[in-house]
This record gives sequence, structure tokens and C-alpha cells, in this order.
Amino acid sequence: MPTTSSPARKQTDQRFVLHGVDWRFYDTVLKALGDRHIFVTYDRGSLELMSPSSEHECYKIALRRIIETVAFELAVEIRSCGSTTFRREDLERGLEPDECYYIKNAALLNGVMKIDLERHPPPDLAVEIDVTSSSLDRQAVYAALGVAELWRYDGRRLRVYHLRRGQYKLSGKSLNLPFLPLREVERFLEAAPGSQEMAWLRSLQQWVRAHLKRP
Repeated sequence: MPTTSSPARKQTDQRFVLHGVDWRFYDTVLKALGDRHIFVTYDRGSLELMSPSSEHECYKIALRRIIETVAFELAVEIRSCGSTTFRREDLERGLEPDECYYIKNAALLNGVMKIDLERHPPPDLAVEIDVTSSSLDRQAVYAALGVAELWRYDGRRLRVYHLRRGQYKLSGKSLNLPFLPLREVERFLEAAPGSQEMAWLRSLQQWVRAHLKRP
């Protein structure tokens, strides 16, 4: 019988956690939810449902636009997978990133519509918006799935982690976009909530054209 627990502190994102659930229950929940905008994390018997807040979505969209604008302007080939569900039954783990990308492995996904981690590599880069904290250790789930790079933004700081021997290590630059200065990314993220969207996007595009070059 699943048991429930509530978040330890007040949060803006709505979260609900079940403990003691098996993989079949997780699979049933995913099928029942379909394309509804609810994030589901499963970690070895614990399942969390999260409905994102408007603040969460604002930063998520801004960070997506930064990555995709940089890729477009500098002709970096990427495969955007958004919040695709990535899971492996043998590890009893699964989740949906806020955003994720294939960059170094983008060519391997050409023509692939249904990604299966038993046959395809995990995303090269995943993005987490941490304006509230998860009740489960999502970073450990990413590590178990083998995601090489993880970006976490908490509304103030962008932290970049590289996967090394099964654990994430904090880094001062991106593994997949090493020419992108992280402090400038933070500056654009900080400005996003109070800006008109198209003016913000034009400013971003102009900055990329003026200051960034691929090595």
C-alpha cells in the first residue's frame, strides 16, 4: 500500500509524494496522465507528482530560449527533447527534465521519434529549475540515467554539474557549450521576469551576435 508524505516547507510548485510504490504503479500513473503538464519522478519505490508554478515556467522558458538562441546563432546542432520522460526499469528510476538536449550526440537521434534509453544514449544536457526543492533526489536520478551535464537554476544562481564516475561535480563552465559565459546567462535569467518577452529576446540575440564565437 503506497504511503504519502507532504513537503517539509511551503512551496510554490505543488508537489505530492507516494512511497512504497512499484514500477507497475509508476507506469500506470504515466499512462493515466498522458500529456498533462505534471512532472513525475520515480526513484526506487518513491513517486513524486509536481505541478509547476508560473515562476518555474518563466525561468524554464527563458533558459530554453537562451540555449536555443545560442545554438541557432552559432550553428550548433542540437536535438531539443523538452520534458520527455526518461526512465529505465532496470534502475527503477525515471523523470522528466524541465528541458533537455542532445548536443554532442545530436546526430545519433536523427530520424528517431521514440527515444528508448535501452537503445539510445541519455541527453547530453538537462535543465532543472529549482525555485522550490524536490522531495526526491532528482540529481541522483539524472546521475543514474547517465546524463553527462546538469544545469540547476534557483532564481539567483546557475550551477553547472558534470557527471564524473557516477557523481556530479560542480564546474565553472558548460561541457556542451564551453564558450558560453555562465554569469551572462544568469544576467539574462535575472532580467527575464520583468522584461517584455520580445524585447528581452532581441537583446539576447544581439548579445550573442556581438560577443559569442564558437572555438
